[in-house]
Amino acid sequence: MYPANLTRAEAQERSTVLATHHYDVAVDLSGQDGRVSEDQFLSTSTVRFTANQAAETHIDLIADGVLHAELDGAELDPAAFSNHRFPLSLEAGEHTLTIIALGRYSHTGEGLHRFVDPADDKVYCYTQFEVPDARRVFACFEQPDLKATFTWTVTAPADWTVISNANTVDPEITGEIGVWRFAETKPMSTYITAIIAGHYHVVRTAYAGQGHAIPMSLLCRQSMKEHLDADRIFATTKAGFQVFEEAFGMPYAFGSYDQAFVPEYNAGAMENAGCVTIRDEYLFRSRMPASAYEGRDNTILHELAHMWFGDLVTMRWWDDLWLNESFAEWASHFAQEEIARQTESGVNPWATFANQRKGWAYTQDQQPTTHPIAADMVDLEAVELNFDGITYAKGASALNQLVAYVGRDNFLAGVRAYFAEHAYGNTQLSDLIGKLEEASGRDLAAWVEQWLNHAGVNTLRAEFEVADGAFTTFAIRQTALEQWPTLRLHRMAVGLYNLVDGELVRTDRVELDIDGELTEVGELVGKQQPDLILLNDDDLTYAKVRLDERSMQTLVEHIDALTDGLARAVCWGAAWDMCRDAELKPSAYVDVVLRGLGSETDSTAVASCVRQALTAVTAYTRPQDRPDARNQLRAGLARLLAAAEPGSDAQLLIAKGLAQVCELGAGEELLSGWLAGEEVPEGLEIDTDLRWHLARQLARMGAWDASDIDAELANDKTVSGAEEAAGAKAALPGAADKAAAWQLATADASVTNSVHRMVCMGFHQYGQEEVLADYAQKYLQVVEDISNASNGWADRGQQSTVYVLLGLFPAVTADEDFIAEMDEWMAQRTLAEQPARILRERRHDVLRAIACRKL
Repeated sequence: MYPANLTRAEAQERSTVLATHHYDVAVDLSGQDGRVSEDQFLSTSTVRFTANQAAETHIDLIADGVLHAELDGAELDPAAFSNHRFPLSLEAGEHTLTIIALGRYSHTGEGLHRFVDPADDKVYCYTQFEVPDARRVFACFEQPDLKATFTWTVTAPADWTVISNANTVDPEITGEIGVWRFAETKPMSTYITAIIAGHYHVVRTAYAGQGHAIPMSLLCRQSMKEHLDADRIFATTKAGFQVFEEAFGMPYAFGSYDQAFVPEYNAGAMENAGCVTIRDEYLFRSRMPASAYEGRDNTILHELAHMWFGDLVTMRWWDDLWLNESFAEWASHFAQEEIARQTESGVNPWATFANQRKGWAYTQDQQPTTHPIAADMVDLEAVELNFDGITYAKGASALNQLVAYVGRDNFLAGVRAYFAEHAYGNTQLSDLIGKLEEASGRDLAAWVEQWLNHAGVNTLRAEFEVADGAFTTFAIRQTALEQWPTLRLHRMAVGLYNLVDGELVRTDRVELDIDGELTEVGELVGKQQPDLILLNDDDLTYAKVRLDERSMQTLVEHIDALTDGLARAVCWGAAWDMCRDAELKPSAYVDVVLRGLGSETDSTAVASCVRQALTAVTAYTRPQDRPDARNQLRAGLARLLAAAEPGSDAQLLIAKGLAQVCELGAGEELLSGWLAGEEVPEGLEIDTDLRWHLARQLARMGAWDASDIDAELANDKTVSGAEEAAGAKAALPGAADKAAAWQLATADASVTNSVHRMVCMGFHQYGQEEVLADYAQKYLQVVEDISNASNGWADRGQQSTVYVLLGLFPAVTADEDFIAEMDEWMAQRTLAEQPARILRERRHDVLRAIACRKL
């Protein structure tokens, strides 16, 4: 079902035939050319390359048509363009190929996306090319190892702002049309080229880099400029430059550095060389907790790290996609840690990583569809399937473990040698591993085999004997699931925590390598048994940990006394994992959350715990027990809200969680009162985003109808307001409301990705099981249409299908009978890989929830 697929074998063969040198790309966005419609643009691509031998090959292009093509001055037949490829018959030697094509604007976030802001009717365009969508804008050899230099020329309305991968230039203006001619870039892969064009608001500054000044800019929509906190974003970016240029031993390579906050963006951000795009939800319209700003800082640093790892040195093929993303994930947290140390901010980014990103990895790694970190990317379809928690968060966790194993200084020395040798080139994993081995003196073959080539997560338990209060034996047992039996070498720590003057503090620590099924820890023999034994203290490795009975009791009774944020993060993760594994009752997990939430200072942890507690009282609790479970959580959150510091992050996050467990009656009265400004907790601002959150909950419980939502929308006539309103309407419990939302989600190709996402996310709500019952069968029919690319799905974007497959799965109503029915249905069909994979994952989630309910 993947459009215009390209296999690794085809790419490798083409690499043996071609060496690309330079692209001249001219894109006309003015609409003045008579050959284009209002949904099209004109693209001219001229590429200079060498054919190493006579060969039959092709250049890639996704377009409405080819208007002209010529090779070395000889015209080619435009009708030869077929199946997103233009065939080429080449003699050995130097060649120049020109293709003029009709491109089509995207409204799905792929290729060249065009957006008209409903706030002021201004136009905004931006490109998104990863993985293989540069060919939606210009004819190119679309694979990462065929690097070239680029010269962009953009024709557009004269009052637009246009930027690209090279330094900003002034346009040549004729009447109402401007032409921007950018200088030649450094060598780069096609997927990190970019253009941003439209009525963007721009703020500029510069950073004094190593040896040369780096011009910088921030861009956003005119209607969002009041929310562009440029000072903080520039400060984060400049601090990141300082950390990376020093740590990586190489100055920034791409001249200027622009960051554009763009609408209707599918990803978090994209590392286009010197021209980063970031979703403009990161421009906060309302009060946000510190975790939101820290998350945005991390995204900024993640993309900045890619300028070295990914852009300067690029993977040969997508097999090393994990390394590209995992390194940036690790590096962004490394940079945040360095910045926090220099500024003495007290922020611990690795605690945030453990509370959020690492949980994503653990969840993904326990799915039946888990895969090795170094996945086998046989084609582009496989690449799209593997942008997941393994590629990002487990890979970053493995790199963090590698840093602990070889030592930070050795790790950075190896990275510096890697950049120095391979700048502007393409590499594979062995190139980096070789440099790390040279720097550290360690043989990493076993580490690579265990950590990168095998899937699954290990579980660690302490086994010990005690006499007279002291350990007489102590060992760590490592286990693995039968499906993924690999036991790994772990560099890890064991922390001993005791209650001292009312605080649970670490009184001893041992760091060691564990390997195999059982590792004796002689250093702990003779030490007093503490109140809490914490395996994986400081979160050095990637593994599930289990607490012994005494430690678990200490955690339940005293998690609020645990003073170290990273230790709490490891404990929060252990408790949630035990709940998900049906080893800890959902009600007991909620008890732990309610005990510790009031003293938790990491707002990421607060948000994660509230979200997970909501899952515990709905998905993991039997339907007949849910009212009592929700009452337990609602009462606990109400107590915590009353005790929360006015205006604090905890107050905001707990208030949002409380709203999500409110029901008709007292809950409806409470939330309606807040919207009216009545009995609002001191310090809690009912701003735009919180109003929409409350509106969605009132819609969910049936206290509001579509007219109430429309009245709220009248006060927020922005694209964000339209998205929120769509999500709220999808949450309404009426049969007609559900039918309308289903139609919008599954049959309206004109809906934008951002609205589509909100509709799919809002559709299924606990408490609406009766009205949702019939949609299980409808979902399976849509899955079949997606798999067969029928009923319009052939022309829908990849992201649209993902929203439907994930968001509309009937998790609220799914039970064992539905799983049996779905299994039989799947057995009778051969589904495409993407829907088949998502169904297997959602099936697993339901079975896990059923196991928790049985507990």
